[in-house]
Amino acid sequence: MKFTVLGGRGLIGTQVVERLRAAGHDVVPASLSTGVDVISGEGLERVLAGADVVINLTNSPAFDESSIDFFETSMNNLGAAAEAAGVRHHVILSIVGTDQVPQLDYYRAKVAQETILKNAPTPYSIVRATQFFEFVEAVLSWTTDGDTVRLPSTPLQPMAAADVAAAVARAASERPLHGIRNIAGPDVVPLDELGRITLAARPDGRHVVTDDRAGMFAMVTGDVLTAPEDADLAPTHYTDWLQQQP
Repeated sequence: MKFTVLGGRGLIGTQVVERLRAAGHDVVPASLSTGVDVISGEGLERVLAGADVVINLTNSPAFDESSIDFFETSMNNLGAAAEAAGVRHHVILSIVGTDQVPQLDYYRAKVAQETILKNAPTPYSIVRATQFFEFVEAVLSWTTDGDTVRLPSTPLQPMAAADVAAAVARAASERPLHGIRNIAGPDVVPLDELGRITLAARPDGRHVVTDDRAGMFAMVTGDVLTAPEDADLAPTHYTDWLQQQP
């Protein structure tokens, strides 16, 4: 099969491209660096020509309200281009629990992306993943003040980017779901504890203080960002992943 991977130069996209090529597929990675702009529509016709499947891993450059316009515009452009090219399967990567956190602009933006995909004529699959291990350091930096990191006790169930890429590649290689597949890591860990685990493995003089008002995830209530009952659980544990990092 021929796959077009939008966002094919990113953290997940690069690994999805590698996996699909290793399976013997014809894969076209597409991004701004290859002359494809999902906002203007430039290059979409070219990279979708002859594609059986398009995998959309593009992301908004911001997490604020502007992300809504990004996903609405990009999805409308891509949906029209996919239909015109005769694409038979459209896959996107979304977030577990995104429809249960309307107070966050970025999560509402991902709901808008999903809605446009569902209403388009091209058969589709939505892969919803939990937070990535690779982003934990960034989350800590958001609420760092000197040597103190303030984090809420929000339950998360993070997973490795490699496991996310494997799930996306698998979903894209199968028949369209016409629905959602949830994926998550094997362990539920409160965010403040995740921070302590990280700094214990990579000590840099900072320490974690639990503050349920700190940062973006303080706005999330309950366990909506953990795996629902139907989720596929990935094999990689965060502590094992940490030990394997340089």
